[in-house]
Amino acid sequence: MLDRIKACLPSLAPAEQRVGKLVLSDARAFANLPISELAERSHVSKPTVVRFCRSLGYDGLADFKRKLAGSVSEGVPFIHRSVDTDDKVSDVVVKVIDNTVSAFLKYRNDASTFAISKAVDALTLACQTGRRIEFIGVGNSGIVAQDAQHKFFRLGVNTIAYSDGHMQVMSASLLVPGDCLVVISNSGRTRDLMDATDIARKNGATVIVITASGSPLAAAGHIHLSADHPEGYDRYSPMVSRLLHLMIIDILATAVALRVGGVKLQPLLQDMKNNLRNKRYA
Repeated sequence: MLDRIKACLPSLAPAEQRVGKLVLSDARAFANLPISELAERSHVSKPTVVRFCRSLGYDGLADFKRKLAGSVSEGVPFIHRSVDTDDKVSDVVVKVIDNTVSAFLKYRNDASTFAISKAVDALTLACQTGRRIEFIGVGNSGIVAQDAQHKFFRLGVNTIAYSDGHMQVMSASLLVPGDCLVVISNSGRTRDLMDATDIARKNGATVIVITASGSPLAAAGHIHLSADHPEGYDRYSPMVSRLLHLMIIDILATAVALRVGGVKLQPLLQDMKNNLRNKRYA
């Protein structure tokens, strides 16, 4: 959580940066001090302290302090260990699994439920009103976008995924208010994705961005779902980042399914399951 605050600091207003620096200087004290003292120590007003928390995607000061206290008190059993050329297979198994589990636990502690709720609200509204939901990503993130499309189209949603830059720009040009564009990126620096995001926003579509905190793409959408991990974004074959993005998609798909489920969705899924039985051997 402290790494995320540090990454987001340059994009915040000067007054909010002072609050962020106070958090980084003594996170334990920040989690326990009243808002009046936090404002006094940061040389800002009380509303600025709350705005800082919301700028990071939290519901308010109470939500931020609760997550912060859990992060600094309980901690996360987090050790990211890179594989080495002389590692045995047993070492590779342990390192890869440990890195993934640690990243998931870190996300569980740091995740902004406020931002996720906003994303679920937007996606649910698009589902219920018959609007489009599109997923875009490039390279490895394009595969995650395809997985997202696979999960959402089973809910009866008008959805598609694009990994080609030209198709992304063309599709974004056709989006209208009420539609949702979900942008997935590890680095948050891909030009094609930035272009599509800007076009979709100009057309009035809701843009949900899944990427690392502090990246250019993180501030380009309406809703940012941070996916922070220790894996360098320039790694040739990202592993932890891909699994983290897939997990976030699972959270969104599950939450939306619960919102739009019930009488309408259950028969649809059952009928789909029955039809798939004919595609299997006994």
